[in-house]
Amino acid sequence: MKTDRKLFLLRICVLAAALLFIGIGLLRQEQMEVFKKAVKICLECIGIG
Repeated sequence: MKTDRKLFLLRICVLAAALLFIGIGLLRQEQMEVFKKAVKICLECIGIG
């Protein structure tokens, strides 16, 4: 029973950390940088860019 509780708390902590890092990335406008890189890679893959 203690193992289940520890696993649950670990999952909650990992989820909280993930949400924190996503929030920090959004505040720093990092999503636009990721989008620009994704577009560039896609254009290079099909031979346009």
